[in-house]
Amino acid sequence: MLNAFDPAAAAALPATERAMIERRQRLLGPAYRLFYDKPLHIVRGEGVWLYGPNGERYLDAYNNVASVGHSHPRVVQAIAEQAGTLNTHTRYLHDGVLDYAERLLATLPRPLSQVIFTCTGSEANDLALRVARAHTGGTGVIVTQLAYHGVTAAVSAVSPSLGQSVPLGLDTRTVAAPDSYRRNPATLGAWFAAQVQTAIDDMRRHGIQPAALLVDTIFSSDGVYTEPPGFLAPAVAAMRAAGGVFIADEVQAGFARTGSAMWGFQRHGLEPDIVTMGKPMGNGHPVAAMVARPDVLERFGRQARYFNTFGGNPVSCAAALAVLDVIRDEGLQANAARSGEYLRQGFRKLAERHAWIGDVRGDGLFIGVELVSDRESKTPAKETTHRFVNLMRENRVLLSATGLHGNVLKLRPQLPFGIEHADILLDTADKVLAQL
Repeated sequence: MLNAFDPAAAAALPATERAMIERRQRLLGPAYRLFYDKPLHIVRGEGVWLYGPNGERYLDAYNNVASVGHSHPRVVQAIAEQAGTLNTHTRYLHDGVLDYAERLLATLPRPLSQVIFTCTGSEANDLALRVARAHTGGTGVIVTQLAYHGVTAAVSAVSPSLGQSVPLGLDTRTVAAPDSYRRNPATLGAWFAAQVQTAIDDMRRHGIQPAALLVDTIFSSDGVYTEPPGFLAPAVAAMRAAGGVFIADEVQAGFARTGSAMWGFQRHGLEPDIVTMGKPMGNGHPVAAMVARPDVLERFGRQARYFNTFGGNPVSCAAALAVLDVIRDEGLQANAARSGEYLRQGFRKLAERHAWIGDVRGDGLFIGVELVSDRESKTPAKETTHRFVNLMRENRVLLSATGLHGNVLKLRPQLPFGIEHADILLDTADKVLAQL
């Protein structure tokens, strides 16, 4: 995992953090990971800030789960009020899940008119694969080279970013990411579609019927690729021509983060067959969903019932409804567009003084800044990126890294992140870049 803490370095940490890490390892086992060379001890959050035990505050430009701001009072109030009234499951009639379903579906293209609620994006993607396979009769899934779609058995098999120790499915095929920095943007759509077609042909050669092209519409694990708008459409057309469906994984890109639209797939002028969502949906409360066209969902629903104990419960729906209200009432999509553009332009200005910056890309408040050791050869600067991320953390600005070579800075701050916060980030980045 990129930007992961090495437990062997614990001896160099203060006694309090060292004791907490030892306790974590003893109680939680070896599977969990911590961020940064010096892990953060966080006790509370408010807006775009996280706070340590001694009151020190960190500008959070990474945690997109609390998307409308840490501990947003309207979301907190909605959760508390509903928890004090009723919390049960969807096998009883209740207005809450229906009110939220209507509001959520109204943000999507009209054909996407039925929703099933889960608790996590992993569950939503797991369900999407089941629905896609039932609808198409196929099993084959195409994903990008470093995609991440979740941690269940089914979706870990289509999540190559989990590493070599987590095997891909025999009916999974990977394609290279649409790298607009190293490939001609004018031909990127045709090139990516050709990769998908090659994967389809390979499936068929091995007796596998294609079921789905599953794509994180901001390509966040691959390195954040958004340009040019529309480049994804030819690849989707290739999958549909092969009898498969397009699943838009909006767990990262959805809910106004890209600024230009509510959903990442809209940047490409597409209407998916299935959409999955999670992370920011409840501003930290565990709620997620899969949305599909009725004809896509029909066979699965007829042949298999679906029930998720906590999916769509009244408290989750209250939290999620409050998130939609806040996005609308506080103009957060417009703010994401404005602050995101300001940040990208700011990094481009920094590139005039710091040769480490090779490319700046993204949409709204999902930004990738690629660091290279040589601009002409575009050589990835992985170690420098790791050092930059940790120096920013030492200067109390939080971000991380992504991409095939681990050399792309990943910025995805809360949607209320303003120009004043962007200035703090850019000033700190300028200082840190000068130290590299």
